[in-house]
Amino acid sequence: MMRTLLALLLVLSPLAAVADGASGKMIYGLHEKVHIKELGITVPAKLDTGAGSGSLSARYIRTFERDGVEMVEFDLAIDRDDREEWSVTREQWDDVELPLSGHVRIKRRAESVAPGDRDYSRRPVVTLTICMGRRQEQVEVNLTNRSEFRYPLLMGSEALQGLGALVDPSLSMAAGEPDCQDSKDNVVESDDQTMEAAEAL
Repeated sequence: MMRTLLALLLVLSPLAAVADGASGKMIYGLHEKVHIKELGITVPAKLDTGAGSGSLSARYIRTFERDGVEMVEFDLAIDRDDREEWSVTREQWDDVELPLSGHVRIKRRAESVAPGDRDYSRRPVVTLTICMGRRQEQVEVNLTNRSEFRYPLLMGSEALQGLGALVDPSLSMAAGEPDCQDSKDNVVESDDQTMEAAEAL
């Protein structure tokens, strides 16, 4: 009996902080490491259920057209110390080019709006394949300079819903290093298989 209980604890321990087997949701902390497939980088992100869309820190943003496809070029707005800490190379942050998915209007804070100025900013949007924990999802993020913030990536409620995420503000980096398969189906299945293994003990 004791051996069975120990085995059960060993199986469940990696999921204790991040999985809610009853709902199929994953519990994440307020901050998590996120891998961005298109850029080949892993950066820390803030998970914000109060924000609708996500945003990625960028500067020197310009849109252009190539072979009939709308594109956007930008530099990742990440300072040198953080680039070194997160192993982001120049090829990964400088002159990034991605297809343009559209634009979004973001309401500006009242105190930052001068008389006569628009009360919103118009930002370009790109689609990124992100991995957080063992779940992968394509999400839309807008581009804006977040260099004054600690986290270069903000994950909003739309992305979090796609990931089936529940956010526990008392946790941080609960999901560990991103570890996704090539398809979302494989990622979800691996969670289910672990839960099934636990139930079989």
